[in-house]
Amino acid sequence: MEFSSKLLENAVYEMSQLPGVGKRTALRLVLHLLKQPASQTGRLTHALNTLREEIKFCRNCHNISDLSLCEICSNPKRDNGLICVVEDIRDVMAIENTSQYNGLYHVLGGKISPMEGIGPQDLTIRSLVEKVKSGEVRELIFAMSSTMEGDTTNFYIYRQIQDEGVKTSTIARGIAVGDELEYADEITLGRSILHRIPFETSLKAD
Repeated sequence: MEFSSKLLENAVYEMSQLPGVGKRTALRLVLHLLKQPASQTGRLTHALNTLREEIKFCRNCHNISDLSLCEICSNPKRDNGLICVVEDIRDVMAIENTSQYNGLYHVLGGKISPMEGIGPQDLTIRSLVEKVKSGEVRELIFAMSSTMEGDTTNFYIYRQIQDEGVKTSTIARGIAVGDELEYADEITLGRSILHRIPFETSLKAD
């Protein structure tokens, strides 16, 4: 792809680094921004810069937050004895949209994947185990994607806390194997949480 401007080429290159954005799409987006008023482009860059500089991670659940304690964890109406273990922020958003869950979350920041060089030490598993050992947790709900990596992560955590007397469950497999939670429709995802099954049962089924 030939460019008449080095500035344009640099902007297209940076835009194409976003997931799912190829160079042609990046060029279309950059040209669109050029046609907009400078004030609109300024608001976009300001929002991105502010996000990068001021965003925080909740000290309790590791969810993205404006404050050190996110709105979910600081809500006194939430059941803090019920913890839903998810891969990332997108899963929190998907489950919240179902309006079928009233507990807290624990965001792992990924899943165990030896092929990608991601081990337990790269995730927030240690703080989850410490949370369970504190005695405040009544039940852990594993809500990872139905993939080999997701199942491996669930099993690893289960082995770490199985002697702590905490109930462990997993969302019902109304979610197709290999599917990510963020793409599940709200009704199916909501039902999979309500009809969750004991984690030990899922091990026997496998």
